[in-house]
Amino acid sequence: MTTAPADITPYNLRQRIRAGEHTGNTSGYSQGFVQGNLVILPKDWANEFLQFCQRNPKPCPLVGMSSGPGKYLLPDLGENLDIRSDLPSYRIFRNGEMVEEVTDISDYWQDDLVTFVLGCSFSFEEALIADGLEVRNVTEGVNVPMYRTNIDCKPAGSFSGQMVVSMRPFKAADAIRSVQICTRFPSVHGAPVHLGDPSLIGIEDINRTDFGDPVTINSDELPVFWACGVTPQVALEQAKPPFCITHSPGCMLVTDVPNSKLAVL
Repeated sequence: MTTAPADITPYNLRQRIRAGEHTGNTSGYSQGFVQGNLVILPKDWANEFLQFCQRNPKPCPLVGMSSGPGKYLLPDLGENLDIRSDLPSYRIFRNGEMVEEVTDISDYWQDDLVTFVLGCSFSFEEALIADGLEVRNVTEGVNVPMYRTNIDCKPAGSFSGQMVVSMRPFKAADAIRSVQICTRFPSVHGAPVHLGDPSLIGIEDINRTDFGDPVTINSDELPVFWACGVTPQVALEQAKPPFCITHSPGCMLVTDVPNSKLAVL
């Protein structure tokens, strides 16, 4: 019997990713476990980025860090978790510009690199589904739609920029329910930051995403927007560190940490 994506253990999924057997997005995989956005920076840039996360906890909720510069194993987040090989796709940035996407960063690794893992909306999607809400990107089997906005983040040193949001459409009653559910998960972006008219947060065309894929929005549905962990990539574009690495949007680090540990009861 073939294991369904939702049922594969985080460890087994990471092993498949490491072997090159899974290279796509991770939405819907290993349900019940925290997925994380990734930012890797040289030590000289790490303190300012940490401060940026602390000042902007909704788009940048920190769930883990490496134990020191050059450390690529993250035992607190997963068994035999090697940050160099255990995400499906990485983005390499030089001077704030993405120059390459790769499936393994071992050849790029440096002894001064510090890893940050930020909470991801894929974790709260499980809670929405468990409550009977349809999550459209999961239903349609695509990456969640993500957009740049005009919502300013609080700057920290060299880091600044505007928030990126992810979107899921719901009928009005379900939109209200989604707010109630996600408020319990501040470590994975928490409650939505906007409901309704996309133009009010600087999105001109809801059908044209900046990251991810568009999804169907029915005439009786509202778009609901959450702060998104792709926001640091916008901040990196502004700060222009000489070198950094992030996840590719939708291609997350799947950890061994249960989502239930992040819920605020």
